[in-house]
Amino acid sequence: MLARKILRLTFLCIAFTSLVIGCSSDDEDDIDLRNSADFAVLTANTVDADIAALGKKLYEDKQLSGDGTVSCMSCHDVAKGGDDGRPTSLGINDQEGPINAPTVLNASYNVLQFWDGRAATLEDQAGGPIENPKEMGGNIADVIVYLKGDTEYSNAFAAAFSDGVTEANIRFSIAEYERTLVTLNSPFDQYLSGDDDAMSEAALRGAQLFAKIGCSDCHNGPALGGSSFEKLGVAKDYFKDRGNVTEADYGRYNVTANEAHRHQFKVPTLRNIELTDPYLHDGTVTTLDEAIRKMATYQLDMTLEDDEVSDLTAFLKALTGEIPGA
Repeated sequence: MLARKILRLTFLCIAFTSLVIGCSSDDEDDIDLRNSADFAVLTANTVDADIAALGKKLYEDKQLSGDGTVSCMSCHDVAKGGDDGRPTSLGINDQEGPINAPTVLNASYNVLQFWDGRAATLEDQAGGPIENPKEMGGNIADVIVYLKGDTEYSNAFAAAFSDGVTEANIRFSIAEYERTLVTLNSPFDQYLSGDDDAMSEAALRGAQLFAKIGCSDCHNGPALGGSSFEKLGVAKDYFKDRGNVTEADYGRYNVTANEAHRHQFKVPTLRNIELTDPYLHDGTVTTLDEAIRKMATYQLDMTLEDDEVSDLTAFLKALTGEIPGA
């Protein structure tokens, strides 16, 4: 009888110990998000405030376009997430562009600009749309004449630059404004900075899942993206399934002519992603839920459960920061 009691107590102790170990092992498997090399708090850029203010004025001025109807803001509305909410943008004369407008928010964190990386810097990017016949359809020489003839602009350029109104100074001013568009103080940034209550339990579970299944292999760094180029359809052929392949779908290949770069695109930032639908370079995905499932399928060869998608969505929404000036 005594031996039977001892055996029963021993069994209970083993079962209890296994339960405790099992619970603690889950915690041990968690990633230390605050000390992970994949994540970092967004920080503001140092800028010249007067030049940035001039750049903001240029950014919002439709007179830089060929017929005075389109500005940088038309396709990259800062208050609405830095894009235009359309699958592809409308330029001068309502011409439809070939690709989804990426957000301008946190663009200073991009290794290169545009989906295909054809612009090395914000300055390189800033002047491109002005003369693009499908975007602003303007002429930089005409823009310079306009700015020199406007007293307010002329005085602002004279105060900021020794050589006044030039193409280089126009580009620099717009880029300097864009460098101010860093969306600080998101719940995730607050959490990384030590606030344990900044994110919901669902968002924290989502952050752990995001890291564990490999999302952070590409979406990493302060902007959670923008630092590399990756093929759309690593695990499965996205373009075969979607069909109707266009030149814009070739991505980085259009810049390098390197076959290895076909269908590669700059990994987009996930900051403020709840504000920047529709998603992907082709603007075919309208919800975060769908975007998460498609990326799991085509990039990771995974099918996620509904609760996993819900947690990942909660995490992505925790990446929404404060929009400057909004």
